[in-house]
Amino acid sequence: MQHSAYVFDAYGTLFDVHAAVRRHAAELGSEGQRLSEIWRAKQLEYSWIRTLMGSYRDFWQLTQDALDTAFKLVPSADPRMKQQLLDAYWQLDCYPEVPRVLREIKSAGGRIAILSNGSPAMLEAAVRSSALDSIIDEIFSVDEIRRFKPVPDVYDIVATRWRLYPNAVSFQSSNRWDIAGAQNFGFRTVWLNRSSQPDEYPDHPPELILLSLEGLLAAL
Repeated sequence: MQHSAYVFDAYGTLFDVHAAVRRHAAELGSEGQRLSEIWRAKQLEYSWIRTLMGSYRDFWQLTQDALDTAFKLVPSADPRMKQQLLDAYWQLDCYPEVPRVLREIKSAGGRIAILSNGSPAMLEAAVRSSALDSIIDEIFSVDEIRRFKPVPDVYDIVATRWRLYPNAVSFQSSNRWDIAGAQNFGFRTVWLNRSSQPDEYPDHPPELILLSLEGLLAAL
């Protein structure tokens, strides 16, 4: 085993951020996917802007704010679906390979954590709904420092709490900007490039690029 600590981003890495909209695709109509993409983009944009401003709102509030904006930008989607979409966000589907990969890492002696922008309540709900609570050792949320990724202090939460040098941590994320932030901090990084996106931060390269978390098992 290459690492004793495996830390995962949550949204887009373990949990499918588009699952909430997909669950209600029939009611939302042909522009449901566009609504979902704007919702996600605004959710992240608001986290970065609020960190720069020093004006923190937790990720659940930003998730609600982002959905309000998405409905305004996609007027064909019925805004009366808002509460159903928000309720669904508390029970996002995890990607199919996630339970087995995490179990095998755990069985091989790896310590497993989530490090996420999500609020503690959101993350705990997602972990429970995917039955990952018996596998994951700890959930780290930016809520405790009231700043969002990719500021270095977020990644330092893990290093400080677990008393590890950064290069002892394998950090996995589907978000290329998150990988850049983690690599800049000193983590060993794995970019989960599920949809074969171009590399936007070549000066902060990941150690490994995978299409699925299954690739982690080769190193166990």
